Amino acid sequence: MDAALEDRTDALFRALADRTRRDILRRSLVQEYSVSALASFYNMSFAAVQKHVAVLENAGLLVKRRRGREALAHGRVEAVRSAAMLLDELEELWRGRVARIDDLLAQDDNTPS
Repeated sequence: MDAALEDRTDALFRALADRTRRDILRRSLVQEYSVSALASFYNMSFAAVQKHVAVLENAGLLVKRRRGREALAHGRVEAVRSAAMLLDELEELWRGRVARIDDLLAQDDNTPS
């Protein structure tokens, strides 16, 4: 992987590592919310929710648009799918390694003592 793709991947998983950000993403995938409406769901300051939204936006998981004075946020399904694809690739690698270990153990079982 090139460095830019690695950086985007790091940002994506860093953003998903926080439960509040995952919840904001879940909500914004269902419908578009203003940042102030999102802030009403959490026991934290508006500024803290803004920072969470910014992290999600920087990771490409969420997009904001302006409507008058409001910033409206909606989740990007394609970005979530790309995270799922990355996890699928890692699972495939892991399953391949486990299969090779199983093969090696089976060979040891068949080796005469």
